[in-house]
Amino acid sequence: MEKEYHLGDCVTMKKPHPCGTNEWKIIRMGMDIRIKCVHCGRSVLLTRSEFERSLKKVAGPGGDHDTSH
Repeated sequence: MEKEYHLGDCVTMKKPHPCGTNEWKIIRMGMDIRIKCVHCGRSVLLTRSEFERSLKKVAGPGGDHDTSH
């Protein structure tokens, strides 16, 4: 069940961020993956295995959200 994701994709995580949303944008990929909350702009660095374990779905490139707050 390998999910395909790329830099700049919007993703939905299983657990919501404390601000109330579970929508994130991938802003860095490598050994670790940095994701940014589309609601409050906070970013979190996760290992690739942690990220894949918590990933619920990939909304695709840019998703439906405008992150220009």
